Amino acid sequence: MRVLIAEDDRGLREVLVQGLEDAGYVVDAVADGDDDVEQLKFYEYDVAVVDWRMPGTPGVEVVAWARKHGRPTAILMLTARDTTSDRIQGLDAGADDYMVKPFDFGELLARVRALQRRPRGVDSPVIRRGSLELDPVRREVFRQGRALRLTLTEFKILELLMRRAPAVVDRKAIGEHGWQDETDPMGSNAIDVQMSRLRAKLVNSGVRVLTVRGTGFRLEET
Repeated sequence: MRVLIAEDDRGLREVLVQGLEDAGYVVDAVADGDDDVEQLKFYEYDVAVVDWRMPGTPGVEVVAWARKHGRPTAILMLTARDTTSDRIQGLDAGADDYMVKPFDFGELLARVRALQRRPRGVDSPVIRRGSLELDPVRREVFRQGRALRLTLTEFKILELLMRRAPAVVDRKAIGEHGWQDETDPMGSNAIDVQMSRLRAKLVNSGVRVLTVRGTGFRLEET
């Protein structure tokens, strides 16, 4: 299996290349978006891992170019841009998956394997934890196959927790993702109220929200 890495941070690029090669992949790597497009023009990759912020063509435009020109490569965006609107923009541009830095390399390998298994042409992935299925583009959540009714704020918080599980998500990040003005919930009990409501809706879902005292929250599969 052949993988393309497009990452301008030299240290991270070398880590990704070494880790993927150790896992048995054939890896090519570039440091800017223009070279990324050139590689995709002339070679067929199974998976491309693409940073958003690169010299030359931005990663999201690389993704859009690949889809416009019918390139079959599955694309995983690996980026520090972690707002809901960023994820929606990346997925709508044609990315098959979206992963936020900092990240766990074991999870990245698992996502690459999942993209390898996925039939070509399948659009953005559903996130699964326990018996929950969350579609980030359609903004739908299902529990044991049945639609789960969430408010927009509850959906945003759940999506963030599911994407980062089992890592801890701090309260500031939850405020930034759940509210248009992230200062609104800070200094009040708004986040705790939303978590309480969300916990009640996640009964029998195979996951639970744990409070990490003094830090934030994390999603754990039960």
